[in-house]
Amino acid sequence: MELLQLKYFQTVAYTEHISKAAQQLHIAQPSLSLTIKRLEDELGTNLFHRKGRNIELSSTGKILLKHVNKILIEIDNARTEIQSKEQENASVIKISISNPRFLSGLISDYITQFPDSKIQQEIGLKSDILTSLKKGEIDLGIAGPPILDEEIESCALVDEDIVLVLPSSHKLASKSEISLIEVANEPFISLANNVEYSGFTTALCERAGFSPINNFAVDSNLLAEIIRLDQGVALLPISVCRRYHLKYVKIADIDPTYTVGLSWVKDCTLSPSVKGFRDFIISYFKANYEMFKVS
Repeated sequence: MELLQLKYFQTVAYTEHISKAAQQLHIAQPSLSLTIKRLEDELGTNLFHRKGRNIELSSTGKILLKHVNKILIEIDNARTEIQSKEQENASVIKISISNPRFLSGLISDYITQFPDSKIQQEIGLKSDILTSLKKGEIDLGIAGPPILDEEIESCALVDEDIVLVLPSSHKLASKSEISLIEVANEPFISLANNVEYSGFTTALCERAGFSPINNFAVDSNLLAEIIRLDQGVALLPISVCRRYHLKYVKIADIDPTYTVGLSWVKDCTLSPSVKGFRDFIISYFKANYEMFKVS
């Protein structure tokens, strides 16, 4: 018994006429008659009785019609529910970022403008973000440095200035800028769980001619606390320094910047919600460019 057979049977039952039913269904009358005959053979009963030029349901046909109506209603309910779920899924924005600071401030501005937004955000390594994008588990990813892959489209959001953070009592804190080599013997504090950024700052020190002595690896909140306790220095993005009111000095010799990029799957048709959020992110970083640069 097939769904199409049941739909054909229902139409014949309500028109009580094979020819009229065939017209409504846009099929040939012999084909419809054959379908009904096969259904009767399968059930082992006559579903219709001839009544002049018309036909009418038999007692068993009435039983079948009652159940067919329920079946087709449930099919319509399932279709409606599936379509509703698909529309709901299309409105959800899934994004993964390698550092929480990339959406700090931005997300509250977006929700203020679009209060009905549905955003699912997670934190991940750049390699995990790349994999999730390719697998279709997320719509957008933000990482530094930007993701480079033939299947991924990326755009640079900002080249953020990196500065040297010092305790306020440090002997070099009064200077406006210093060479990085001047703190070669200082204990360094690095950001925990951020492999890409840690590798970046280590490379900066090596370019200056030394390998950093990393005494602590902590998150941004603890980092600020440890710096204030005069436990070391750190290389941080300028936006982090401003958020936590940290004393910083411009690095004189290498003028370092850290590029942050937004990524999505190349040639993928983004939903209107995702496309709108992507464009908002790009506009936000452009409008707030000065927040990421040393004055």
